[in-house]
Amino acid sequence: MTRALMIQGTGSNVGKSMLVAGLCRAARARGLSVAPFKPQNMSNNAAVTADGGEIGRAQALQALAAGLDPVTDMNPVLIKPESDTGAQIVVQGRARGAWRASDFTGERAQLMAPVLESFQRLARGADLVLVEGAGSPAEINLRRGDIANMGFARAAGVPVVLVGDIDRGGVIAQIVGTQAVLDAEDAATIRGFAINKFRGDPRLFDDGYAAIERATGWPGFGVVPWFDLAHRLPAEDAVDLGAPSGGGAFHIACPMLSRIANFDDLDPLKLEPAIRLTMVPPGQPLPGDADLVILPGTKSTRGDLAFLRAQGWDVDLYAHVRRGGRVLGVCGGYQMLGRRIADPEGLEGPPGETEGLGLLELETRMAADKTLTRVSATHAATGAPLRGYEIHIGRTEGPDRARPFAHVAGRPEGAVSPDGRIAGTYLHGLFTGDAFRRAFLSGLGLAPGAQSYGAAVEAALDGLAGHLETHMDLDALFAAAAPLP
Repeated sequence: MTRALMIQGTGSNVGKSMLVAGLCRAARARGLSVAPFKPQNMSNNAAVTADGGEIGRAQALQALAAGLDPVTDMNPVLIKPESDTGAQIVVQGRARGAWRASDFTGERAQLMAPVLESFQRLARGADLVLVEGAGSPAEINLRRGDIANMGFARAAGVPVVLVGDIDRGGVIAQIVGTQAVLDAEDAATIRGFAINKFRGDPRLFDDGYAAIERATGWPGFGVVPWFDLAHRLPAEDAVDLGAPSGGGAFHIACPMLSRIANFDDLDPLKLEPAIRLTMVPPGQPLPGDADLVILPGTKSTRGDLAFLRAQGWDVDLYAHVRRGGRVLGVCGGYQMLGRRIADPEGLEGPPGETEGLGLLELETRMAADKTLTRVSATHAATGAPLRGYEIHIGRTEGPDRARPFAHVAGRPEGAVSPDGRIAGTYLHGLFTGDAFRRAFLSGLGLAPGAQSYGAAVEAALDGLAGHLETHMDLDALFAAAAPLP
């Protein structure tokens, strides 16, 4: 009989995604077949699934932890912000159009049916389904029509564990306050709580832990200290991007665009000893000592090109190129490198066209058909094999396509400038492959590290599972999972 348990948080970024990944790996180590599920996710960091759709990147990581290939049923509703007031809605892996925030508030109740359909289908193949909430159930102003937290938990009959983040402070109030504002029937679904991101000796929180148990009547499942290997796991939210990574002499800079997407493309580079990677926040210039600037993916190419120019990053980029620096554009960043981007149907914003950066002789035209595919390719410059995925709208053509970045099934992909210093590609995830990453770095005159990125992620997941086994009562937590009707 399939059982299920839901991890909800007292707020966003309390560590729900990582805890579910660790619990998936821990359950798998106990011999259970386990599947991750998130009813509704809001993220521009997406993964292409085995069944040709897209889901949040965090659910792809959780699938890896569970030993599964990701499928669209693991995240049936994905919201991809395109502006401050609008987003693309993806349902069961397929884009269903753009909704304004006001549309979503009124229409989201209709999404419960596909959410429950995906959940029930996924549950048929697992001993245990671990469900991740979104944001916080304490946002009671969003309770009507909710599909992400208590609305789903009660509709599907799934009990809840509430997680608080002690690193941000006020964790007693986080948990006790959540109980205070919840509807009594919603609060009754909660089986206990856990504390995440503790720094120092967890025993120092014994009195606080006991105070939460007394105030709520809920049992605690443990206090989880800060996990030191967290940086080796792909981050889902742009808020997790920050300080420079690594101390190598070769400096890579990446501007943090307002709608940055699939920025985990860069994660493998953080582990390379020869590289120093800087994610450049708005308001800061691109560093003058950068050897390579990577323009990342974005959910709104023309909008983020305007954002890039508003920061003065276009001026910095042209100066970088004049100094002999290299540029790599990925997906939306690739589109920006051309002469022109046309969106006559207004698929990513107001209809119109925008002058590109002009660093490659290319033009892009947006089209309604969205490319969602996993790709095996060969890097044109080095002959190294690479694996990645495409997730974009638009077609890019022009003279510089005669010098492709890669070859996919015999056809050219991407483009490279005549001097080889400017390159663009639609291929996400290309640096995760050790062979390609090492060949790419060798082509830059760098000595690549010997560590396998995939092995590093697997080791981090194993370490996370062991970390949770040590600091949580997983016997009690898994016992709290309820059999599904």
